Amino acid sequence: MRAVIFDFDGVIADTEPLHFEGLRRTLADIQITLTENDYYTDYLGFDDRGCILEALRVNHHPISSSLVETLMARKAIAYMASIKEHLVIFPGVSAFIEEAAATYPLAIASGALRPEIELVLEQIGLRNAFDHITSAEEVTNGKPHPEPFLQALAGLNRRQTTAISPGSCLVIEDSRPGIRAAKAAGMKVLAITNTHTAQDLHEADAVSMSLSETRLDEVRARLWPA
Repeated sequence: MRAVIFDFDGVIADTEPLHFEGLRRTLADIQITLTENDYYTDYLGFDDRGCILEALRVNHHPISSSLVETLMARKAIAYMASIKEHLVIFPGVSAFIEEAAATYPLAIASGALRPEIELVLEQIGLRNAFDHITSAEEVTNGKPHPEPFLQALAGLNRRQTTAISPGSCLVIEDSRPGIRAAKAAGMKVLAITNTHTAQDLHEADAVSMSLSETRLDEVRARLWPA
């Protein structure tokens, strides 16, 4: 194990309720109803573009690039307004990241937009812990495609003298699309049950209830046995 790559929403920041509300309001403007159950069951893990495209498809709504871009912009505005008022970090996250950063290079691979990620990390004082961030607007294919994680690894490797292989990376995720993306990239996955049950996340290499009760050295010993 030589690097740790974090998902963002649902792993570091408890922002999924804010994403849901922003998406719900945005889709309501075009008479599409999104329930909380539908969001957590069918949309979690996708970036904004993926969520909007899926909502349009499921509801048999005409799709155009201009409509998708307009809805993405509206949702981003709503989300940024709400996150400044309702920022919540999961228990144990700050201590876990600080401990990990003392030993490993860290990256983020997220379906969130870069300004959203940067805002939260600056607010909680952890921006400098991460050597690289891959955000939604920087990839062509979002999760469950492996591109976000492969790009994050490439970003880390630009700062290394000896290349880190995918098999030496631990990914920390909370969604099924995220787990599948990391596995497709050839990386090992620790799933955190912040938004799904352990049973739902069974495709991960290991599952933990919370980062507050997760010891990185124990995860390393389990997933990379000597």
